[in-house]
Amino acid sequence: MSKKRRKFSPEFKARVALDALSGEHTIAELASKYSVHPNQISTWKKQAKEGVAASFSGKVQTDQQANEAQVKELHAKIGQLTIENDFLQKAFAKI
Repeated sequence: MSKKRRKFSPEFKARVALDALSGEHTIAELASKYSVHPNQISTWKKQAKEGVAASFSGKVQTDQQANEAQVKELHAKIGQLTIENDFLQKAFAKI
């Protein structure tokens, strides 16, 4: 018997985390309200706190810049491999 995992949208996670951060309700109350395990709410709350701190520290921008640099590098590698592949196809076609 296999259990299916529930998948939550980022919007749902954010709403629950914001409710948890507001402090108006306890984690247990939010768990029953949203039908989610209290540990999961605590995890989302922690991730939300870290995400907010990262947005002010500029870490998000450096991660995006690193990703863009990696994408450029991969595009260059794809171009190089395409040229090599075309060359080898032509060389073997002559044989």
